[in-house]
Amino acid sequence: MNRRTILVLVGLAIADLFISVWVGQQAYHWMPPQASAESVLVDNLFSFMTTIGSFIFLGVVGALLYAILFQRAAKYDASDGPPIEGNIPLEVVWTAIPILLVIWIGTFSYQTYDRMSILGPMEHKAMGMSMAEAAPVVSPEAEQSPINVYARQWAWEFHYPAQNIRSTELHLPVNQRAKLLLSSEDVLHGFFVPAFRVKQDVVPGKEIGFEFTPIREGRYRLRDSEYSGTYFAANQTNVVVESAEDYEQWLTTVASLPPTPAQNVAYEEFNRTTTQNPIGLGWKTVKPAPAPIVNYASSEDDFHE
Repeated sequence: MNRRTILVLVGLAIADLFISVWVGQQAYHWMPPQASAESVLVDNLFSFMTTIGSFIFLGVVGALLYAILFQRAAKYDASDGPPIEGNIPLEVVWTAIPILLVIWIGTFSYQTYDRMSILGPMEHKAMGMSMAEAAPVVSPEAEQSPINVYARQWAWEFHYPAQNIRSTELHLPVNQRAKLLLSSEDVLHGFFVPAFRVKQDVVPGKEIGFEFTPIREGRYRLRDSEYSGTYFAANQTNVVVESAEDYEQWLTTVASLPPTPAQNVAYEEFNRTTTQNPIGLGWKTVKPAPAPIVNYASSEDDFHE
């Protein structure tokens, strides 16, 4: 391989790198708005992996196109290629590079998850890293009881134990660590807010501590990320992130409201379907749980995705 060929390959590799970095930066625009401190960390990881993936993809496709365009056998040439055997330095290189890449990606991923600390207080001893907060809090907050999150087929219910109020809409103060205690009353569910980039399976028979830090006021959507039965797609509700003053005002207002049945889209749809077809649905279907009794019910106003 002469010097000119080496310079061309180095130039192409540098061009590939610049294009890949640009693609990685564009990846930030492919996601919903960053509404939590964890979303910033996750998007950085996603951009990093997109950059590496783009670099490998462009390099492989470029090599294939070069071989197709300039290394084709002559027309009607059915002879065998040269009997080239293994090249030990080349084999060492193409074995070492993927190993180093996997270690790099794994290390970056672990560091991101360690900084998020979404499963409550944990001691991280691996790799000599200590637990880090996902983001600085605007003001130190007093120790507060976690919000109880109940998942069922197919509705969400949130219990604020300090005020003894229940809601089908999750309200959180901005720039304060949200502490949740997840539990399922029937099957496996998934707590997933795309704008927060956090997702946690809700396992029956277990109470799972879950934490994150909302950093952007607005109305977002909570979805059930696990297939939990026929109407699981209807298992959605709003998450409202608001100022500390508005949050306290909401708690005070809701505490004065009497408990009433909330809307359960799945339960209403099931009753409507069985009324129209009393003979049977034709397949085994779980009857949705009755509408929860809450002080405050979620509204279906406009929300951010």
